Amino acid sequence: MINTLEWTDSGVRFIDQTKLPTEETYVTCKTHDQVADVIRNMVVRGAPAIGVAAAMGIALGVKNSKAENGGDLKKDFDQICDVIGKTRPTAVNLFWAIRRMQDKFENLRVRPLPQIKQALIEEAQRMHAEDIAANQAMGRHGATLMPASGGVLTHCNAGALATAGYGTALGVIRAAVEQGKKIHVYADETRPFLQGSRLTAWELMKDGIPTTVISDNMSGAMMRQGKIGAVVVGADRIAANGDVANKIGTYTVAVLAKEHNIPFYVAAPLSTVDLQTPDGSKIPIEQRNAREVTHIAGKQMTPDGVEIENPAFDVTPAKYVTAIVTERGIARAPYEDSLRKLADEAAVVST
Repeated sequence: MINTLEWTDSGVRFIDQTKLPTEETYVTCKTHDQVADVIRNMVVRGAPAIGVAAAMGIALGVKNSKAENGGDLKKDFDQICDVIGKTRPTAVNLFWAIRRMQDKFENLRVRPLPQIKQALIEEAQRMHAEDIAANQAMGRHGATLMPASGGVLTHCNAGALATAGYGTALGVIRAAVEQGKKIHVYADETRPFLQGSRLTAWELMKDGIPTTVISDNMSGAMMRQGKIGAVVVGADRIAANGDVANKIGTYTVAVLAKEHNIPFYVAAPLSTVDLQTPDGSKIPIEQRNAREVTHIAGKQMTPDGVEIENPAFDVTPAKYVTAIVTERGIARAPYEDSLRKLADEAAVVST
């Protein structure tokens, strides 16, 4: 299994996704500020992985705190959460993880400081293990939706590298292949950061799953030629009505899939479902550095002075989404009802 991130005695260790696929290198963060930088600079990316990274960053910051009493530790804790919370605005798992660590901290306030620190470390490690288990459950549910054979298109990277392990969209594909289905993956390159051509292809090649990388503007032609039987993607935030924020270009793929009568599936843990956000228009969209568009591998590709747009995500309206696969089961329209039902069931189980 790919170790996207892990807690170690030396700090939080990440595979450096900016160096893949040509270099498999790792970085170890020794402070919460370093974890924040790793999240901000996309050394780690993908909503579930960002959530676990946030929890581990908070635990690391508290572990390093020099506070000698509960009041000072609370001040340090709040500052640590603030730093982590300002890294990336769209992925709701970031804020879900922060809230979970905040709740844990509040429940521990009366305990001795060493116990608080250890309990927060254990909570972050628990979230890591839970994410892997959720992805595997998601894969089992989603595998039933995959064709027995043929092409499946995915956009961006929603695999082990985007999670604590196994993956969301790629977890569905992995589970389908494990069940004996003969799937050939078409991976959009996913400009401008190339998560598909760099990361998805790298993961699937390591697993021996047949994969073809296509440029982002090829997907419609592949659909028209009958090469695509289904689309499965991940998500960074899902609104209460089923609108889905995912990597820029996802909306285009969904519209094309609808035109060609191809099912469009979204795979994401319930922690990505934001029932407090009524629809996609309320989801904040991160704007990233123009250089990601103007340069490829350090080489300038656009003329000096041209204006650049670089939103990291777009929103796919729920009407284009055939089903949303979660660890608790499959949600279908009307999503206001099905997503809330799954969330309520999960809340009952956790209490």
